[in-house]
Amino acid sequence: MLYQRSSQLFAEAEKVIPGGVNSPVRAFKAVGGTPIFVKSAKGAYLVDEDGNKLIDYINSWGPMILGHAFQPVVDAVIEKAKLGTSFGMPTEIETEIAALAVSMVPNIDKIRFVNSGTEACMSAIRLARGFTKKDKFIKFAGCYHGHSDSFLIQAGSGAITFGSPNSPGVTAGTAKDTLLARYNDLENVAALIDANKNEIAAIIVEAVAGNMGCIPPNKGFLEGLRQLCTDNNILLIFDEVMTGFRLARGGVQELFNIKADIVCFGKVIGGGLPVGAFAARNEIMNFLAPLGPVYQAGTLSGNPLAMAAGLAMLQALDKEPAIFKRLEEKTAYLAAGIDKVLKANKVDFTINRIGSMVSVHFAVEPVVDFQSAAKGDNETFKKFFHGLLKEGIYIAPSAYETWFITDALSYEDLDFTIQAIDKVSKTF
Repeated sequence: MLYQRSSQLFAEAEKVIPGGVNSPVRAFKAVGGTPIFVKSAKGAYLVDEDGNKLIDYINSWGPMILGHAFQPVVDAVIEKAKLGTSFGMPTEIETEIAALAVSMVPNIDKIRFVNSGTEACMSAIRLARGFTKKDKFIKFAGCYHGHSDSFLIQAGSGAITFGSPNSPGVTAGTAKDTLLARYNDLENVAALIDANKNEIAAIIVEAVAGNMGCIPPNKGFLEGLRQLCTDNNILLIFDEVMTGFRLARGGVQELFNIKADIVCFGKVIGGGLPVGAFAARNEIMNFLAPLGPVYQAGTLSGNPLAMAAGLAMLQALDKEPAIFKRLEEKTAYLAAGIDKVLKANKVDFTINRIGSMVSVHFAVEPVVDFQSAAKGDNETFKKFFHGLLKEGIYIAPSAYETWFITDALSYEDLDFTIQAIDKVSKTF
């Protein structure tokens, strides 16, 4: 495939946008080469600026669960735009989507809409601190909750340690209240709690990790977190920016039958437009201004175009719950096919899968946390990425990102993908 137009556009973008992109992973730094510029998309396919057609496995990093340019979403946005694009005042559609979301997700009474998953997670932590009157919180190495200062923290040298910032611009003062734990390691979490008695407001976790590749929780991990939080007066925050309305109608809480205290949403809830949200039971949400003392605001929060897109998406998912079973079956079919050809070609790998999220890790050992994910062979991944791109398949340009399966993918698309992986892996 030729990418002359994309290369030209990237060179122009670098002159006026830092790194030529508005989000770092798009720059292909992890895989090398020049990023692909998209011209259009429909269903399971992208068309780039050079006219190449690609099967898409990132789906805008998750929201396109029913495919690109899903007609009910497109129609809803067009009709709403005719009435005005932003008012900074309440609109009826905000209540409509809020009521539907609350009806779909267990254990929430109220929801507030924001403009991104980052904003949702940032606001959830602030709310947890205000509600508990405690400052510290626990996050997990490898889990990404957006680029708010408190979340850009890496682990220190000890097993029980304060985090240290891993981005210039994040102060040590901010980092001191962030405690780092290992994903899928309850003993580590318990030790952190014991070392910081009555100081921890919340534990925030990607209930199914997607930012170190797809890593499902081990059996008992989420249940253990719930119990530790209950026993120690700590709020449990599920970051469901990726998993909300994707793994089940009611997200991870429904899938595993585990109650979170606060839930963060993004991706699917916006139908492809910039939307985030956070939700909880009444006693917590009523701490938010204007009812309570915890301040949170946003000029474009509840934007009518975003609300129209999100409402159309949630209505489609609510009306046809069989979608989630179909998605899981397609993902299982793809994973089984990949497993078969990689084994036949004697490639070292591990596949992680849950619902419509799947990752191929080029690692021998099981991948259960950031440390094991980091042992993957990145050179093999680079060959894998570029090999699939040549075959007309687009996966995330990073070994640390999950694939997102869309219902628009046909079994012919999946078979084509498996055959392409067979061809590419023979070259390793």
